[in-house]
Amino acid sequence: MSVQTKTRRRLHPAWLVAAVGLLALVGAAGFRAAPGVLMVPLQDEFGWPTTVLSAAVSINLLLFGLTAPFAAALMGRFGIRRVTAIALGLIGAGSALTVFVEQSWQILLTWGVLIGLGTGSMALVFAATIVDTWFVKHRGLVLGILTAGSAAGQLVFLPIIAQLAQSPGWREASLLIAAGAVAVIPLVLIFMKNKPSDVGVLPFGADALESTDALESADTPESSDTPQAGTEPKQNAALHALSVLRRASKVPTFWALVAGFAICGATTNGLIGTHFIPSAHDHGMPETTAAGLLAVVGVFDIVGTIASGWLTDRFNPKILLALYYQFRGIGLLVLPLLLSATVQPSMVIFVVIYGLDWVATVPPTAAICRRVFGSDGSIVFGWVFAAHQVGAAIAATLAGVVRDATGQYTYAWFGAAALCTMAAVISATMRKDRKPGSVPVPS
Repeated sequence: MSVQTKTRRRLHPAWLVAAVGLLALVGAAGFRAAPGVLMVPLQDEFGWPTTVLSAAVSINLLLFGLTAPFAAALMGRFGIRRVTAIALGLIGAGSALTVFVEQSWQILLTWGVLIGLGTGSMALVFAATIVDTWFVKHRGLVLGILTAGSAAGQLVFLPIIAQLAQSPGWREASLLIAAGAVAVIPLVLIFMKNKPSDVGVLPFGADALESTDALESADTPESSDTPQAGTEPKQNAALHALSVLRRASKVPTFWALVAGFAICGATTNGLIGTHFIPSAHDHGMPETTAAGLLAVVGVFDIVGTIASGWLTDRFNPKILLALYYQFRGIGLLVLPLLLSATVQPSMVIFVVIYGLDWVATVPPTAAICRRVFGSDGSIVFGWVFAAHQVGAAIAATLAGVVRDATGQYTYAWFGAAALCTMAAVISATMRKDRKPGSVPVPS
């Protein structure tokens, strides 16, 4: 049977790979919901200051980001399936070992190093790699759906973790996270395929292209000032990731994306994801109630990210980024006025809007990486995502310092709002892309 005939199956294998990838992202997302919920119980038991636990989260976020570009290169070298299974194993091991911690350095090792390396290999670059490898059509939409997997994981785990943290305790919550990650490993080993040629098909949508040249152009950088991608698929994965970084660093668009995504990470994982529940607790709100609000963020994150993927397939991604960042900044500016012991309608409006905007930035950012850097787009997105997590790590630590120094988070929220406005300006003024061989468009 020819490749062309196989691609006419009712269900293209790309959709099965995407479905397994979605489940893997859900399973890996358990820890993303944990720090904000478990921070207070750990403080109550061990007496550790907020700064210590914030440092553990910062190490996690930093490794979460810095691992991503190397994970993308490893997936290209050894296959998506193997890297994903190992990453889920690391998350499960780190979460399970957390129940034995007695000293602060041990939480840095489990929360920080082990889970950071595992979640970094299962970061959003994993979703981008699946999309770039298996899809030609509907890339933005599929990436939006996969990105929503992290939000779905938060939605599934967060209320349960919050309840377990209250009774019977945070150790049982940690074991739940471990079980969620490990449970997906068999599905990955059985159903996850590395690339379309492994099952004798073209990427989904490739047979709809008018010619082979059109397919090749999908992997060609669309910026005339961007160096061509490396042509050594078997080279050392770490060296390849660094080589891509060296080439990308010569392109102004890369630095614009890095700056914007660093601010994105600071205002999501770094602040809201880590400190929203402790901040709400400071205002008298029960932890389970605050966790429920974050779960609502997760619900609308799914809607917003999928919608953002659909919009990215149709509109200028840099304009979308500018709008997303500015709306987020407005939300953070008013957040200190909304926090109270009870849930008011204004807080519900905040979590809905913030949820719609949570990772809506991912599809347009990944689309720009693919458009400008071609076949290196997934690894470049990994480096941009690393900046996202560096920003998140810095924000998580600084917010903890602000809380310990002033007794509240107000200045942290205001500072983050100002950063969002900066990100909106950077995105709106990003250099215009241009097709190969075309006359440069003035920026």
